[in-house]
Amino acid sequence: MLLKLLPLLSTTLFYALYYLISTFKFDVQILTASIPYDYLLQLGVAYVLYALSKRVWIFLVIHGLLMGLLYVGNAVKISFFGGPIMPDDVFALQSLLLILDGWRFFAAAIPLAAIASLLLFNFSMRHWSAYLASLAIILLGITVVYKPATLLEPLDGYFGNSVWDQRSNYVWRGATLYTLLESARHFAAIEVIPDADTAQNAADKLLTAARINALPAAPIPTALPVGNAASLTVATFPPVPPKPFTPRNIHIVLLESFWDPDPLKKAKFKPYPLSPEFRELWKSGDYSHALSPVFGGFTANSEFEVLCGFPTVKDAVKFERQLLNDVPCLPHILAEKGYRTIASHPNVPVFWNRVNAYKRMGFQTYWSLQDFVQDDMNREFMSDSSLYRQVLDKISGSIEAKQPMLDYIVTYFGHWNYPLSESRPDKISSPSKIEEVSAYANTVYYKSRELMAFINEMRKRDPDGIIMVFGDHLPFLGENFAGYVESGVLTANRSDFTPTMFKTYVSTPMLIIDGKRGALKVGSLPLYQVPKLLLDLLNFNEPSIMDYTAPLPNPRVRPLPGLHFNIMADGTVELCKEPPYSEACQLSARWLENISVVSNDLFMGRQFTRPKYTPEKPPELVSSAAVIPQAIAGAK
Repeated sequence: MLLKLLPLLSTTLFYALYYLISTFKFDVQILTASIPYDYLLQLGVAYVLYALSKRVWIFLVIHGLLMGLLYVGNAVKISFFGGPIMPDDVFALQSLLLILDGWRFFAAAIPLAAIASLLLFNFSMRHWSAYLASLAIILLGITVVYKPATLLEPLDGYFGNSVWDQRSNYVWRGATLYTLLESARHFAAIEVIPDADTAQNAADKLLTAARINALPAAPIPTALPVGNAASLTVATFPPVPPKPFTPRNIHIVLLESFWDPDPLKKAKFKPYPLSPEFRELWKSGDYSHALSPVFGGFTANSEFEVLCGFPTVKDAVKFERQLLNDVPCLPHILAEKGYRTIASHPNVPVFWNRVNAYKRMGFQTYWSLQDFVQDDMNREFMSDSSLYRQVLDKISGSIEAKQPMLDYIVTYFGHWNYPLSESRPDKISSPSKIEEVSAYANTVYYKSRELMAFINEMRKRDPDGIIMVFGDHLPFLGENFAGYVESGVLTANRSDFTPTMFKTYVSTPMLIIDGKRGALKVGSLPLYQVPKLLLDLLNFNEPSIMDYTAPLPNPRVRPLPGLHFNIMADGTVELCKEPPYSEACQLSARWLENISVVSNDLFMGRQFTRPKYTPEKPPELVSSAAVIPQAIAGAK
């Protein structure tokens, strides 16, 4: 009898322990009203696990580890990234383990390995209750995979569901129900591969919008004589012949966690961390910013956008499972034009599936960690100065031979938790109590100066080349955005962000140096619209997949998982969370729906919308009368 009460006792003990850890260590607290059913569901899990166990003590170990993963694991991810564990995180697990070292690696790996091995070792079907438990697991699994709506519709109807605010979903439902429902939602929302008609219809809408947006503004009509509608004449613009394609080297540098810490006023840095030389150059570009798709991690999504010209909209790594085809991304297009396309990143080559992803995007060469001499390391992270120097040595022959190239560099130094070598002593002090604030400030001190040394050297060697540098995402500065909260830059809970905070949350410094012309002033530019800009600088006149994501006439649209925001012409930020939408949000939401259809076709589907790379005929002369409001065109 006492043994039959063991799952009740273990559930009660572990629930209380992990709830306290989650609340007081990570400031993540399941709502009091949600505790009863969350506890009862976890009790059900305990009895199923108990029924399938041979030995009592192993059951206790497995139950403790499993509950720890659900309650403490979710709290850790929320405190780091603002949201709980999602089903797609399972596919990112390998990469997560690759970046952890020391006790952090063992803290993540041992529980997972222990749960898997002990489940197999302790599995038993010796009692009728085991068959009943197995039946329950099978029925639930079939429902989650094949009939997820059976669970989602009634439970979402009762609890509600916020697509953009997963933290609230977690605290409203508790760890067990949250995990069950998001697993079901994962299968319900599997990407739909469009058929030819659906894909082409979406593509036509996007290209039509792009053509309209590209038209010159309508001139003021003139009338002879006044009031005579028949004499209404409209000025037309003579066709401008396109400039010929002009190959120039493109150097793209993705800067790990690169951000200007100036907004952290309470940190009171002494001296100011960012290189004065960089800041002066950045100022000449009017302090342009990249709008990244991610915060604190998932660098590969920023890479995907800046190389392929399509936004990422889900809380999953695009390189892992949603880049299945060979696609004419920027490297592929330039390789077709005779470019040498090179990617350099001093990390293990399989991280974020980069070996396959880079190949599918068109890179001919990928230099990873084993291709560099590890002569200047900050713990496991190669310094930027060493990376730049070695890449320059490798590509110097192509520069001298005037071989056009796409030189794409992904830095690794600057990764959390911001270690420095003995050759890089701390230079920045701060009274902030959040340790990441000072650590990051010292990291960006060196990172910005090593970057400027590279830019100066590259401009000397390749004065006509295009140099683009940008931060992939904001740095992690303590649990629940602590470093940002300290200075009022962000709030501790993403659900309390203002529209401007959402923009800040994804804005990193960006410089685009157009050869001898200097830095371009591009404002706040979503990363997925960078490839089109780079091709325009080369006078590339053929159709490309980047034409689909040409900017809308007014807002710049930055999608994030579950929401998007628009930056209007006057600089205001309009947040588009959930319907009913404003008129501008309706427009951008429909645009994003068409983008999603074409994206699924290109990167995972049959590629019905893939452009054919033949020179495009010069566009027919378009009269501005086509876009004059009817009220004017039909004047009496």
